[in-house]
Amino acid sequence: MLIGTVCTLISAAGMGLAFAIARRRRYALALRTAAVALLPVGLAMTGVVRFVLNMTFNPVAWAGFGVLGLAVLLFLSGRLAEGRGRRQAAAEPGAGGGVVLPPGKRRGAVPKAARGGADDFSEIEAILKKHGL
Repeated sequence: MLIGTVCTLISAAGMGLAFAIARRRRYALALRTAAVALLPVGLAMTGVVRFVLNMTFNPVAWAGFGVLGLAVLLFLSGRLAEGRGRRQAAAEPGAGGGVVLPPGKRRGAVPKAARGGADDFSEIEAILKKHGL
């Protein structure tokens, strides 16, 4: 009951502020202020405020947050270790993952089309002539 009263008073003060802003003909700001002012009442009516207050003083909930944080930490460290393993395998000589590339096809090599130059236009012209355009 007290939660609803406090949230209603906060919302009423916010709506008063929004009305004062609207009187100055700043309607967009007044609409945003009214939207924010209605949040406390909406949260109180849905029970979110009561849930947060009950959770705040509950040690089991905080332990749950600790477990969630540990899970995220383990997941991220696993991803980091996996990434390092790939880099070390790629750095070893002869370890290309079983893929042998021809000498002209290096990994990370820029293709001719991306480099630019006169060769690009001659290739395009040849293709167009081939198709009769």
